[in-house]
Amino acid sequence: MKIAYIAAGAAGMYCGACIHDNTLAVALAQLGHDVPLIPTYTPTRTDEANVSLPRVFFGGINVFLQQKFTLFRHTPWWMDRMFDSPALLRLASRLASGTEPADLGALTVSMLRGEEGNQRKELRKLIAWLREEVRPQIVCLTNALLAGMAREIKRELRVPVVCGLPGEDVFLDGLPEPSRSQARALLRERCADADGFIAMNRYYGDFMAEFLGVPRERIHVVRPGLNLEGFADTPRTTSRESSTPIRIGYFARIAPEKGLHQLCEAYRLLRRMPGVGPTRLRAGGYLGETGRVYLEEVRRDMTAWGLAEQFEYVGEPDRGGKINFLRELDIFSMPTTYHESKGLPVLEALACGVPFVEPAHGVVPELAEATGGGLLVKPDDPQSLAEGLARLVSDARLREELGRHGREAVHRDFTAERMAEQTLEIFRQVLAKQ
Repeated sequence: MKIAYIAAGAAGMYCGACIHDNTLAVALAQLGHDVPLIPTYTPTRTDEANVSLPRVFFGGINVFLQQKFTLFRHTPWWMDRMFDSPALLRLASRLASGTEPADLGALTVSMLRGEEGNQRKELRKLIAWLREEVRPQIVCLTNALLAGMAREIKRELRVPVVCGLPGEDVFLDGLPEPSRSQARALLRERCADADGFIAMNRYYGDFMAEFLGVPRERIHVVRPGLNLEGFADTPRTTSRESSTPIRIGYFARIAPEKGLHQLCEAYRLLRRMPGVGPTRLRAGGYLGETGRVYLEEVRRDMTAWGLAEQFEYVGEPDRGGKINFLRELDIFSMPTTYHESKGLPVLEALACGVPFVEPAHGVVPELAEATGGGLLVKPDDPQSLAEGLARLVSDARLREELGRHGREAVHRDFTAERMAEQTLEIFRQVLAKQ
């Protein structure tokens, strides 16, 4: 099968959606299918071998210029290619302040207007290239915010279009009015052009059916699959000296919505509980410019609480470093302040046999049910989180049991191959209806 997979880059940061897309493209190719992974906006960034094409469509610089200045909506294509250089786009991503939703309202609305938006020239380029170079049987858009492309792709190429649903609501909720309302209305209109959707879990499928105003049966569920190379199939060693600190860890983008500050507050409460032995709190993950201020605030709090020596930010390790970081933990927690739609870091920790303590919202209760790998606590409640951490800190047998169940479930049910096979079945169903 020839599948054009169109993915959105994330402005130079490690992104769970980018890693998921890359893993899926590799797994589909390993099953014998032709799957060009086509970046838009910026090059994708993953912590494994990146299989995306070196060319970027809807390059972020051109998209911005065409939004701001009428002149650039009519420049020749050869001139635009200079701004689509992956190296230049990476540099622009580093120099930019980030892809904050509040700054992108009008641009989001324009992109959702597709062939009627300010970036219509970019859409014509993409379709021409798909027609001449790829000739796909089906097109998969990495997320519904790209749905403005669907109508014209279907009309020009006469192929079905499927949209992934990785977590669009969080971005849209951050847009200012009136852009937020305009974007949501356009999203609901343009998603009617898609032939189907793929969510990573039941929770988000149910949520997006209402959010997009589409029948629930049009949204398929395919659990995310991990590239488990490097994640050992055998359990890690959990025996330790009683004086060795229990290592509590966080691994995600360093940002307020990911909840590191809540984990630190819970850690402070944990340290006040009687009978708690030695512990350490370690954090890792992508750190952008806006995250640096936030991290310094977290560090100041830990210092004021007398816990600075018990907290460590290890930076942004590569794939091998991430796996080693996770394997050295005893407990994992990423207490997001929003309803988590993917939970990939939780699955990666479980793949290493590390149990979790997570807020009971979003996809997490579903992951807990599917893996048996952790404890659920009240959302946005550091005291409840501290109590969950304390339970695992004080019970080595429970830690080992949860970690074992979680590891076995991930290595059995959340593999890249299984994800690819289920995705292919959905593509076949969509094609059979054409």
